[in-house]
Amino acid sequence: MDAQRLTECGTLCIVLRRVDRTTAVEQMLCKEERCMNLEDVVNRKCPPDPWREGDKLPWNDPGFSERMLKEHLSQFHDGASRRFEIIDLHVEWLHRFVLSRQPSRVLDLGCGPGLYLQRLARFGHECVGIDYSPASIAYAKEAARRAELRVQYRLEDVRSAAFGEGFDLVMMTWGEFNVFPPADASKLAGKAAEALCDSGQLVLEVHTFDDVYRQGSSPPTWGAPRADVFSDSPHICLEETFWDEARHVSTTRYFIVDAASSSVTAYASSSQAYTDEEFRSLLRNAGFAAVSRYGSLTGEDDASSRDLAVYRAEKRKAQPDLPADADTPRR
Repeated sequence: MDAQRLTECGTLCIVLRRVDRTTAVEQMLCKEERCMNLEDVVNRKCPPDPWREGDKLPWNDPGFSERMLKEHLSQFHDGASRRFEIIDLHVEWLHRFVLSRQPSRVLDLGCGPGLYLQRLARFGHECVGIDYSPASIAYAKEAARRAELRVQYRLEDVRSAAFGEGFDLVMMTWGEFNVFPPADASKLAGKAAEALCDSGQLVLEVHTFDDVYRQGSSPPTWGAPRADVFSDSPHICLEETFWDEARHVSTTRYFIVDAASSSVTAYASSSQAYTDEEFRSLLRNAGFAAVSRYGSLTGEDDASSRDLAVYRAEKRKAQPDLPADADTPRR
């Protein structure tokens, strides 16, 4: 048939001409190349299963990585990374308040192009950054080499990377923690605790529950850029969001329709929402104590960071070993 069809699913409406059906969207989205056609978009699964259609955006894709690096370094917005003037304030708080101005070992998970670690290293800290964006890591390594900074950068996925040990601070910023499924997030927090020295601290900047809910409840959008982070070529970007009330998860889908070929590439990203008590419980279960919450990485409420919260936690001190007979019941 060649009749027009209007299909509505979740929050996205699109109009297109019907073509012969070839495959179900669930099958296409599970393929690594994420290639689809317009009929697959019409017949996509709604709502999606969180994390099933891709757990994150393709940060490790070389082309996407190069395009995203430009956004990290842009001083016109705070979309990918903060502008340098804001990062300077954050690093000052970390150096002065969290690390008490003492030379320390710092591990940054999801470090991007190293904008925080460059500054911390200039304060005399020894730093390690892990990220799986090849362009960002290449940029960070070159910047550290030129400035002769004590920073080591590793191109790895933080979920599978070995963190090492003996760090005074492990940090993860800009809401990156929320994008992991709860089981992975719990493992990350546990690995962070193991990587810290006995007096070490964890600093997490996370999306608030309300912000993740807002992300999943936003209306659909579309645009026709000449180029953006998804592609260097003209294309249409269709975006739709979903909120899973039972699991408190938001999922955002992106369908990139190439203007020249009409081929469709799909991406998806999910984020877990946590209440304040759920965050605190997760950190306690991972081996942390003395959990504090702040309005921003300056230690104060900040209107520009109102959708984020900062948790600072200390590694729980190990209990001293008891004598062999200390737990033997006495009659």
